[in-house]
Amino acid sequence: MFERISKEDLKNCPEFQMKNFRPGKKFLVAIDTDGCVTDNMNGKQMLVFHPQYMEFYQLWDIESYFREVAEYYSLFSIHRGCNRFTAIYLTLETLHRRQDVKSAARQTHTKIPSIEPINKYIEFCNNKSLGLGNSSLEVFLEENPMDLRVYKLLGWSEAVNRSFPFISMRIPPFENVKKCLEMMYNVADIIVVSQTPYDDLVDYWEFHDLLRYVRIICGQEMGSKSHHLKVIKENSGYLDNNVLMIGDSSGDLKAIKENKGCFYPIFPGKENDSWQRFPGAFTAFIEGNYATHMEKKLIDEFSKVLLTSPAWEKPDYDHLQAYKEKQEIRRALYEKLNPGGNLLIV
Repeated sequence: MFERISKEDLKNCPEFQMKNFRPGKKFLVAIDTDGCVTDNMNGKQMLVFHPQYMEFYQLWDIESYFREVAEYYSLFSIHRGCNRFTAIYLTLETLHRRQDVKSAARQTHTKIPSIEPINKYIEFCNNKSLGLGNSSLEVFLEENPMDLRVYKLLGWSEAVNRSFPFISMRIPPFENVKKCLEMMYNVADIIVVSQTPYDDLVDYWEFHDLLRYVRIICGQEMGSKSHHLKVIKENSGYLDNNVLMIGDSSGDLKAIKENKGCFYPIFPGKENDSWQRFPGAFTAFIEGNYATHMEKKLIDEFSKVLLTSPAWEKPDYDHLQAYKEKQEIRRALYEKLNPGGNLLIV
């Protein structure tokens, strides 16, 4: 039975449920949420994460460049699903490296934020074996109380957490998700493995009446997805081929393969189709045939969906054309969920 972690425990001992997890059934299924259970990946990035960052750091005059780079790392590349701080690190690193972006910034008197504070924070978490999230960022701030840039970074992340539910709660789970959860629940322990903040995950699963199927939820405060799986497997005794990860990103695939389990991909853009054909794959998994008969083909198909290199590294690159390629996705989201929001149309 699911038990919510208190805010105090979430800050002081976020891994205690993972470390004390014991199997109730023969099989374990780990499921990502954003872009996997719910169609909110585009919405949360395009409507919340990216505009909030541009607002905090006054980057609206280079909006097309920021959105293009941030969307590549957060949504359309093999980095899809990475932690928000990792995504911002990759985005800033690229913005500082691109001459066309630096030229546009000079012309508009825009200052590209320093990469130093977020780089130091990520190093701090790596050294302390902490997950990237607001709780660990507050710990980092306690050790760097006069670095004003860290307050701003935390302010952005807190603003994201406060505004994100207004978008995510309005987006229902994909078709067939509930039916598939019921199917899995009969024979497997189900856990949520995600880089989204814990409370956002619990609130979403509870709001859409999915929490009853779940044993525990592992959010960004508990570390990486690979770490979630590692800790639970070490304390549970599940056989490798009895562990399945359902995910929509290369990070999900990497996490489960580092822990010697099986992977079922939810294809970005074809999520409903992926859930429709899941029952057949899950039956094969339970019968012990999935890893040998189905998994490789699905992973091969999945590996062709996400980009491995960005448009701006190609010789025929045209920035405005690249920005316009995703324009209708942005426009539709804004018209539906934030019609008064700030969005550049070219």
